[in-house]
Amino acid sequence: MRDCKKLEEQVTPYVDGELNAAEREDIDAHLRVCPPCHARVVVEQSVRDLLAGRKDILKRDSAPASLRMRCAAARQGSAPGGARAASIGPRLARFKPLALAASLVLLVGGAFLYGVTDRSNRIMAAELVADHVKCFGVSDLMHTRQTAAAVESSMASGFGWHVQFPAYVQQLGLELVAARPCLYGEGRMAHVLYRHNGQPVSIFMLPGTVRPSQIVEIMGHEAAIWPEGDRTFVVITREPRDEVARIASFVHAALR
Repeated sequence: MRDCKKLEEQVTPYVDGELNAAEREDIDAHLRVCPPCHARVVVEQSVRDLLAGRKDILKRDSAPASLRMRCAAARQGSAPGGARAASIGPRLARFKPLALAASLVLLVGGAFLYGVTDRSNRIMAAELVADHVKCFGVSDLMHTRQTAAAVESSMASGFGWHVQFPAYVQQLGLELVAARPCLYGEGRMAHVLYRHNGQPVSIFMLPGTVRPSQIVEIMGHEAAIWPEGDRTFVVITREPRDEVARIASFVHAALR
């Protein structure tokens, strides 16, 4: 089976559908057992889909000043060297292309797709799937685990979301992993990571945003979307739609 370095050379032709059946089968086998590489492929596919969908705008409009500033900041933040880079260590070196690809998703989403994201649940869901995959990739690499108390404190201080995670979630097969603030086309959002019987599940809370209720299939994931007051909640996972609806029902009842 190919290693991660070898796969790195073929991610783009894989996403573009340029490999033969044997090569694709070889890569598929690796992706099934390597979450970081699977995350890299999903993010690159999302970049490709977003850019393809907005090709006319990208050709017609010059990049606005805000995008140029954000690209410059991202470039500066990813530059090698310094104590911070040294402290990260070699085990995250393989994750660097994924982080850069995910940054491109966010930059494209924020600068070119703001108006579209505001109207389309599907495009918003594509952005959130990219974050879902990226954040679980980071969590798996870092072996992140946070207590319910730490997550509750983070959500209260960062978003004014005074949530309490009920103890009975384990009866539903849910295990709390971590929480973090993330960016999307309209600003900051809360991202809570769970595992449901081992399967990654993301719960997003988008403050100050009201979206219509909908379940969207996007990039092999199901996204359940619904409004609650002046917030929108989104549950994202690869599980069957009935399981997604059940998890969404739990979130709706317990984490408002």
